[in-house]
Amino acid sequence: MKKPFSFSFPNGQTADAVQVDDFANLSAALHDLGFQGSRPLLVLVGGASKVSEADLARLRLLFVEVIAPLVEELNADVVDGGTDAGVMKMMGQARSEINATFSLIGVAPLGTITLPHAVATSSNTEALEPHHTHFVLVPGSNWGDESPWQARIASLIANEAPSVTLLINGGEIALLDVMENLKVGRTVVVIAGSGRLADEIAFARNHPESEVREKVAEVVGQSHLLLFDLSEPMSELAKLLRQHLAS
Repeated sequence: MKKPFSFSFPNGQTADAVQVDDFANLSAALHDLGFQGSRPLLVLVGGASKVSEADLARLRLLFVEVIAPLVEELNADVVDGGTDAGVMKMMGQARSEINATFSLIGVAPLGTITLPHAVATSSNTEALEPHHTHFVLVPGSNWGDESPWQARIASLIANEAPSVTLLINGGEIALLDVMENLKVGRTVVVIAGSGRLADEIAFARNHPESEVREKVAEVVGQSHLLLFDLSEPMSELAKLLRQHLAS
C-alpha cells in the first residue's frame, strides 16, 4: 500500500491524499490519512448540469447557508467526487466562504483526474477542487469506477456515527452512486427541483403509476429514499439533514 502524500493547489491550499488499489487496504489507508473513531458524515452526489441561472443561484445559497454550516455545526465530514465542477465545486467554495474546518474528502479514479501542477495526460481528465482537504485516489479510468469505493469510504469514516447521502441533480454516474449508497443501507435525500436524475426519481416516487427506467424503479422502491423539494424553505432541509446526522 502506498503512503499518503500531500500537494498544493495554485491558490495556496494544501491537501493530503492517498492512493488505494485494493478494498482490503482501505481501512488502513484512511487511518493513515488521520481518519479514526467515528464522525457524522454527509455523502454528496450529483451535478449541476442543465440548471437555470435562478436555480443555480439557489443551489449555491443552499451550500453556503445550509449545507456547509450544518456540517460544521455537527462536527461532521463530507465525502464527494472531489473535482472542480458542479456540486463538488459548490461544496468546496462554501467551505471556504464560511471558513469551515470540517474535512472535505474527494474520491476519484486515478485515471480521470490531473493533480495540481501536473501536465494533463488526457483531454478527458478533470482538475481537483482546490478547497478539499483530502483525496482518496482509487483504481479506474472512467467516471463511475469510484462509486463503490465512495460508498465504502463513507461508511468507514462514519464508522458508528450516522451518515446520509444528498443527491442534487446528477446523471448516470450519480445513479450508480445512489445505488451503491443504498446498498450499504445509507439514507439518500433527493433534492427534487434540482434537475435531471433528482427530478426523474422524484417524479417516479410521486407518480407510481408512471413508466420508469428499471434502475430508477429499483431506487424509488427503497425505503431509505427521501424527497425534499427545492421550493420548500431551506430551513426544512437543514431540519431533515440534522435528523439523520445528529448523533
